[in-house]
Amino acid sequence: MSEKIALITGASRGLGAALAEALAGTHHVVAVARTTGALEDLDDRIQDAGGNATLAPMDVTNPDAMAQLCRSIFDRWGTVDIWAHTAIHAAPLAPACFLDAGDWEKSVASNVTATGQLIPFIAPLLGEDGTALFFDDPRAGEKYFGAYGATKAAQIALARSWAAESVRTGPRVAVLTPAPMATATRARFFPGEDRDALSTPADEAARLLAEIA
Repeated sequence: MSEKIALITGASRGLGAALAEALAGTHHVVAVARTTGALEDLDDRIQDAGGNATLAPMDVTNPDAMAQLCRSIFDRWGTVDIWAHTAIHAAPLAPACFLDAGDWEKSVASNVTATGQLIPFIAPLLGEDGTALFFDDPRAGEKYFGAYGATKAAQIALARSWAAESVRTGPRVAVLTPAPMATATRARFFPGEDRDALSTPADEAARLLAEIA
């Protein structure tokens, strides 16, 4: 039997890392993130649990790098069984009338443009039988969430369009909604929140993967 491949974009921490660890029991994980040290820590945890991973320290906003990665995956394995896209730029909260131009550009590049580039790259690897996972965080329209909320909503709108288009032909495209998690991103959005009341990324990874089983 050929090896199953899980591609995780945004795998260095939070839900992406938890999904990588959860899938490593049944898949070879290709872990993509910008932070090399965090990827190496993830690899250590996966290996300690008996799994294997290929680390790809690169930026999802670099289309040439991502195209080369997808070509390398095709040359080595020929396919991807599951793609989980968790890479996100979480801009600091700010009133809409004071949006920082740099944060806005990064939000559009990471959350919208990169997704629009990755889908055509990865769809052929998924073929008819693969699964693509996107993760909603419905903040659009909330005060101070202008850059994050708007670009995250655009990302999910694109994913939902792809899901509707591929119902009959595949791949399976699912948009899942994680419960509030004790992540570094959420801590920046909600400082001082009682983190004991939040779910863990590991628990959410298990729950969300069970939804698509």
